[in-house]
Amino acid sequence: MVKLRLTRVGKKKQPTYRLVAADSRSPRDGRFIEILGHYDPRREPSTIVIDNPKAVAWLRKGAQPTEKVRKLLEISGAWEAFTTGADPVPPQTPAEEPAEVSS
Repeated sequence: MVKLRLTRVGKKKQPTYRLVAADSRSPRDGRFIEILGHYDPRREPSTIVIDNPKAVAWLRKGAQPTEKVRKLLEISGAWEAFTTGADPVPPQTPAEEPAEVSS
């Protein structure tokens, strides 16, 4: 069975996570099928970047999300797109702030 879950990356005591589609039998940080996004809980506010169309496609194929991943999918809007059958919203990219103009 394919699961959508988090894999830990980052240095010691500084975790960041990748959201991946992986076989349920593979280890947490082991082999995966596809990277769907990333999650950084240490930032304020937390950074969540998920490729919603890919995530919805995996959910429609029968992939099972873990509890934490389901919450992240709800935040990103992918879970709502999956349950309602609507088209998923593309992933959000951080907006660049305009440069200050000096007078």
